Amino acid sequence: MARLLEPIDIRGLHIPNRIWVAPMCQYSCFSNDGIVDDWHLVHLGAFAQGGFGLIITEASAVNPVGRISPQDAGIWNDDQRDAWKRIVDFVHTQGATIGIQLAHAGRKAGTYSPFSTEGKGVVPHEMGGWTPVGPTTVPFPGYASSPEPLDDAGIKAIIEDFRAAAIRARDAGFDVLEIHAAHGYLLHEFYSPITNTRTDDWGGDFAGRTRLTVAVAEAIREVWDGPLFVRISATDWVEGGWTIEDSVQLAKVLKTHGVDLIDTSSGSNIPVDIPLGPGYQVPLAQRIHDEVDIVVGTVGLITDPEQAESILVQDQADAILLGRVALREPHWPQRAAVELGIATDNAPYAPQHVRGAWPKREDG
Repeated sequence: MARLLEPIDIRGLHIPNRIWVAPMCQYSCFSNDGIVDDWHLVHLGAFAQGGFGLIITEASAVNPVGRISPQDAGIWNDDQRDAWKRIVDFVHTQGATIGIQLAHAGRKAGTYSPFSTEGKGVVPHEMGGWTPVGPTTVPFPGYASSPEPLDDAGIKAIIEDFRAAAIRARDAGFDVLEIHAAHGYLLHEFYSPITNTRTDDWGGDFAGRTRLTVAVAEAIREVWDGPLFVRISATDWVEGGWTIEDSVQLAKVLKTHGVDLIDTSSGSNIPVDIPLGPGYQVPLAQRIHDEVDIVVGTVGLITDPEQAESILVQDQADAILLGRVALREPHWPQRAAVELGIATDNAPYAPQHVRGAWPKREDG
């Protein structure tokens, strides 16, 4: 059996393999109400039919101001919860597990979606936009809208929003909750010294800057018994920013607060040149995996089954999260099985799709 297709148990949840779908924003709640619909059912359901062991939804806002765009998915009300339940139920019929990524975009909120035909950058108030919030008034470079700095009451309200979202996710039947603390969104903005120049209890030293991320994990763990993941940007890729050493320390802290897995990404807090290449973030995941007793997922330009298998065999991470390649090939795990020498009977096919099984690869 290939390592990719080995199951993994996390806090009592049995995940049938280690090929997972990374969160990918769809910007497709076109009524601007955060309610997912048939697009999301087919988009996520295809991954379940395709053999992925765990599917993590796109970033889902815990309040309206936390949306990246007006078309973002949400989980701040019960109508959104009920729409998600339909998708969760279908994924479960395919033998897969599903998680939801709980998010707040912070100072990067209120922008046009990448494929909007109405404009680029920040959505004006008269066009349905809003004032974002953040640790300070400094906007994301190139954004015209300065965020409103959060006071103590505002921060605590957001923590409660994450808690309430976790309850709704639990009631919708999700198997996993993931906190989005990466890519320059609110929690990342608070823990990075580049964007958090506060001098109160929510800033300053490492403990102050990471306080919000830890508080969100604590609040969710109070109402959630299942696996809890945190996606982090393991480095800002710039001198004076957040570092992999900081990430190792944060992972150790989060483990003591009930976090089960670190989903290791990087960057996007400020514009910076990142040394892109196949598996470019794997060394970051490996550093955390080597130094912290916690489950670690890795992501980032992992496209080939043998490449993914090698990462697991070399003990660089515990699970592989796929993004763009999963969009190109929602049944990627099935191709991976044949390329790694797994018989069709042991590959993750839905019975209805066995007739279309990949032919056995002939070596030589």
